[in-house]
Amino acid sequence: MSLPPLPTLDELLNPDTQPAAIRARARAATDPLDPVHLFNMSWTTDRGIPHYVLPPSLTGVKANIVVMSSKHFPTGSHKVGPGYSCLRERLLSGEITPDGSTLVFPSTGNYGIGGAWVGPRVGFRSLVVLPEDMSAERFEKIEAYGASVLKTPGSESNVKEIYDAVHELQKRPNHTILNQFADFANYRFHRHVTGGSALRVAAGIGNGRVAAFVSAMGSAGTIAAADRIKKAFPDAKAVGLEPIQCPTLYNVGYGAHAIEGIGDKHVTWIHNVRNLDAMACIDDEACLLGLQLVQEGGLPELAELKDVFGVSGLCNVLGAIKTAKHYQLGAGENVLTVATDGFDRYPSVLDRLRRRTGPLTPEQARARYAHFGDVGGDWFLEGTMDVRRRWHNQKYFTWVEQQGKTVAELEALWDPAFWDAEADKLKDIDARHLAWRG
Repeated sequence: MSLPPLPTLDELLNPDTQPAAIRARARAATDPLDPVHLFNMSWTTDRGIPHYVLPPSLTGVKANIVVMSSKHFPTGSHKVGPGYSCLRERLLSGEITPDGSTLVFPSTGNYGIGGAWVGPRVGFRSLVVLPEDMSAERFEKIEAYGASVLKTPGSESNVKEIYDAVHELQKRPNHTILNQFADFANYRFHRHVTGGSALRVAAGIGNGRVAAFVSAMGSAGTIAAADRIKKAFPDAKAVGLEPIQCPTLYNVGYGAHAIEGIGDKHVTWIHNVRNLDAMACIDDEACLLGLQLVQEGGLPELAELKDVFGVSGLCNVLGAIKTAKHYQLGAGENVLTVATDGFDRYPSVLDRLRRRTGPLTPEQARARYAHFGDVGGDWFLEGTMDVRRRWHNQKYFTWVEQQGKTVAELEALWDPAFWDAEADKLKDIDARHLAWRG
């Protein structure tokens, strides 16, 4: 079968370089299942990069808390980009062809939804492996995009159960695993596209620099943007986030939590922990209450944010505030983070919260708004060299003991040059793509 036109990653960072006819079609497309939306998997729209500088009355800090929104991506989340990037590199290498092939996307949330959309748009079958306790809306979206779902026991932090299912799926003919936790195509998408986009957003705000990039970790793809940001601003801080209820990097902790898509109870293969300046932990209850505030508080200050945030996006905002406080960042300094998805996949989550806490009153909303930024200075761990080495060593238990990596492969990840070399592969990959596309 013939493939639809496919974009390079540089064309996703710079949509104005896409072929003019395709760009015009992508702008005009209204059918959410139209493959031309592959060219819309970009932070950049015709009106720039959607972002929000949160009001200081909410954040309680002088620094700018800048949130890049991914709501406009074809699936409502930027995680469709890594799904496509992993697919594209396997396609260019000849490892996969669309005829009768099934792509397997192990996920705790938005990557699976992205894989459910992108696979059929290119011509593959998609099978998403997802924990059964994720929100009902996630399963509905996956099926609406034409993919199948294999439910595994548990919730966000039960990644081992996902891997067990994937091991069985690998035995099936014409099944290819696109593992976001280990595939450097995920890293390349975020380092190039998300990182490059973040630099452009910061250029028009405050002092034009990035003081910190903050992101919760699921696959640790998004935080790869910090690797590009730190090339431009070496003093910028890369700060990762976890739930207090599952502080795996913070103190080798474990547990279940309610921030869907992060806190997966292991250190991912593609996480450049040597470039991580700090880890902070956020209470999942604060994220849920924040979501309720934005959705039900009825406050004019939050009106434009109602469709922007899901639970993990609120986690990122709280982490950005904690970061600004810890580093005592001042007026004009920029802390960047991302809203990983919108509210459309969380109504059932908010319903559960409402049944437990009752409806939000106007008085409660005002009080919650005034104290939103009271995240405190605890649960913040500096990434000393000894701590970073510990984070690195934690990869051993998942990847060497369970997933077949070697100690030599693990030790290669400790070298900063390794990560630059992985990023540098993109120029050749995009060049081969353009030659292949003709």
